Amino acid sequence: MLLQIPDVLSKAQVAQVRQVIDAAPWTDGNETSGYQSALAKRNLQLPEGSPAARQVGDLIQDALGNNALFFSAALPLKVYPPLFNRYEGGHTFANHVDNAIRYLRGTSFRIRSDLSATLFLTEPDQYDGGELVVEDTYGQQRVKLPAGHMVLYPATSIHHVTPVTRGARVSSFFWIQSMVRDDGQRSLLFEMDRRIRQTAQELGQSHEAVIGLTGVYHNLLRRWADA
Repeated sequence: MLLQIPDVLSKAQVAQVRQVIDAAPWTDGNETSGYQSALAKRNLQLPEGSPAARQVGDLIQDALGNNALFFSAALPLKVYPPLFNRYEGGHTFANHVDNAIRYLRGTSFRIRSDLSATLFLTEPDQYDGGELVVEDTYGQQRVKLPAGHMVLYPATSIHHVTPVTRGARVSSFFWIQSMVRDDGQRSLLFEMDRRIRQTAQELGQSHEAVIGLTGVYHNLLRRWADA
């Protein structure tokens, strides 16, 4: 399931994030790459664990914690601390699949990457190229979103970023380990949650159908989730 999540950050929060990271030093993006990614990746990255990355990463994680759509779709167990990249002057990232396990350097923290996320921090008209292209069961999905919006997609997907030929594309990216490992099960739960909310609006939260469906949702979650 590929899902666009609008307004994860407000415009004011995007400006706050950009003020911090634009003033920070950037390094070669391959400092955090695996073998496959290093062959395909050409961009800049904010050093992992730098003061700037930690400061704005905390802001992003707080915003995710308050986003009901993100929680419903991802059912997050762990979120990797957000990283930040910058594409300009022809930078690109060719086809690749994200590593299955991500380790936070110098710590015991690690996650299984069930979902990948890209949070856009540049308005689309400020750069040419830079589309995130994700291969899924429906073919290629091309994504280029307003600043503050995010796309969530299975980390198992082959994906790439097209060359940036004008301006600079700045974004945050990170991975999520879900309580529900299977993408198909997670998608069914997301759709069921959406339908329950819709039914509750039409019939009322205390309606027998809403209560019954909510029970089915949580029993499925109880069956499929690791918490």
